Amino acid sequence: SQVLDTRDVQVFKVTVNGQDAQFAFGEKHSFKGTPLEITFPNELRRGQEAIVEISFESSPQSSALQWFTPEQTSGKKHPFLFSQCQ
Repeated sequence: SQVLDTRDVQVFKVTVNGQDAQFAFGEKHSFKGTPLEITFPNELRRGQEAIVEISFESSPQSSALQWFTPEQTSGKKHPFLFSQCQ
């Protein structure tokens, strides 16, 4: 499993290597946010890569998430999301 930090996001779906994965939020902490625990659908071998995709929606209260519009990126084709506070 993998635990990620979140703050005020709604998660709809998680996949690992293209397969649906179970996920659950832990107990919310006042300033650390809420842990999101992802349970991988299959056990990974040592050194095996995992592509984790999370479908989510942020909110104005979602601190540390910042968006670039396509025009603000070097390729000018796609928006870009980055996070801070890791």
